Amino acid sequence: MKIRVHVSLKPGVLDPQGRAVHHALEGLGFEGVEDVRVGRSIELDVADNTSVAALTEMCEKLLANTVIENYRIEKVG
Repeated sequence: MKIRVHVSLKPGVLDPQGRAVHHALEGLGFEGVEDVRVGRSIELDVADNTSVAALTEMCEKLLANTVIENYRIEKVG
C-alpha cells in the first residue's frame, strides 16, 4: 500500500525557506503571492495490513517533529 505523509510547519513557526521562495518569486516579477510555506512529502510503500496507529507512530517518532510540525497521512491509490 502506498502512503504519502505531508509534513508542514505549524502556524506561527517561522519558515525561512518559505520567505526565501517568496522573495525569489517577487524578484522574478510574480505579483500577488502573499505568503509561502514550504513543507515536505514522504512516500512510503508499506504492507497492506499496516495500521493507522503504526503509521501515526512512525510520524510522531521519526517523520515529523511534532513540536513545530503538523503531519497528514494520505493513502495513495
